[in-house]
Amino acid sequence: MARTSDSPFSLAEWAAIWSVVVIWGVNNAAGKLATAVLPPLLVGGVRFAVALLFLFPFIRRPFPDWRTFLPVVIIVGPLHFGLVYWGFALAHNLSLFSVSLQLWIPLSALFSWVILREAMPRAALAGMALAFVGVAFMTLDPKASADVDAVLVGLVASTFWALGTVLVRRLPPVRALKVQGCVSLVAAPTLLALAFLTEPHLVEKSKAAGLLVWSSVVYAGLVSSVGATVALFWLVQRREAGRFTPYLLTTPLVSSLFGVTMFGDQITPRLIAGAAATLGGGAIVALADRKRSSSQAIVELESP
Repeated sequence: MARTSDSPFSLAEWAAIWSVVVIWGVNNAAGKLATAVLPPLLVGGVRFAVALLFLFPFIRRPFPDWRTFLPVVIIVGPLHFGLVYWGFALAHNLSLFSVSLQLWIPLSALFSWVILREAMPRAALAGMALAFVGVAFMTLDPKASADVDAVLVGLVASTFWALGTVLVRRLPPVRALKVQGCVSLVAAPTLLALAFLTEPHLVEKSKAAGLLVWSSVVYAGLVSSVGATVALFWLVQRREAGRFTPYLLTTPLVSSLFGVTMFGDQITPRLIAGAAATLGGGAIVALADRKRSSSQAIVELESP
C-alpha cells in the first residue's frame, strides 16, 4: 500500500526514481535511433515481442472484465506506442518531441475531471495551460518548423496515454506487470501485422540494421518495458504517485543530452523556455493532483 507520509525519500527510493528517469531518457534516444533505420511499426512490434518473452508468466487469471479491460490495453498499447514510434521516425529534434510526450500529465488531469468527475484545482488548470503554451511556444521556433508533424503526433499519443491511465483507474486493482504483459500480448501481434501490411521492404531493412539498432529495440523491450515498470510499481507501493511524478518530468533532459550529442539537436533559447514552461506546467498539475484524495487503487503503467 502506498505510503502517504511526507517523510524524506530513502536512498533506495531515490535510486529507483532516477533509474526510471535515465531508462526512459535513454529509451527515447533508442527509439529515435531504431526508427532512423527500421520502420516504426516494426520497431514497436519487436519491442513488445521482446517484452512478452519476460512478461508472459505474469499473464494469469483472474482478469478484469475484458469489455472494459481490452479497450484500455489497446489504447495504451498499439495505439499509443504505434504513434510514439511514428513520431520518433518523423522527429528531427528528439528533444522537442520528448517534451511533447510529457503532455500526458495535464491531459490525464483533464480526463480525470471529465470521466471520473474528479475535482479540477485551479492550480491544475493553470499548469495545464502553461504546459500547452510551452509546447506551442517551442513549436513556433523557426528551427522547430520541421517538427510540427512530430509534435502533433506526440500530442495525440499523449492523449491516448492519458486516457488509458484514467480508464485503468476504473478497473479492479491489477498488478502492473500483469497489465504490461497483457499490453505486450496485444501490441506485439497488432503492430507486427500492421508493419507487414503497411511498411515496405521490411526484410531488407531488417537485414541492413546493425547490432546497435537491434540492441536499442531489445533495450526498449527489456529494460524499459520490464525494468522501469518494476521500479515504478515498487515506488507506487511505497509512495503516493504525486510524490515522485514531478521528478520523472526530468526525463526529457536525459533525452536532450542524447539528442544534442547523437542526433545534432539545436537547442535555442526559445526551445529552452518552452520546454521549461511545459515541464513546469506538468509539475504543477502533478503536485495539484497530490492534494486530491488518493483512496482509489493505483496501477502504474510505463510511459515511453
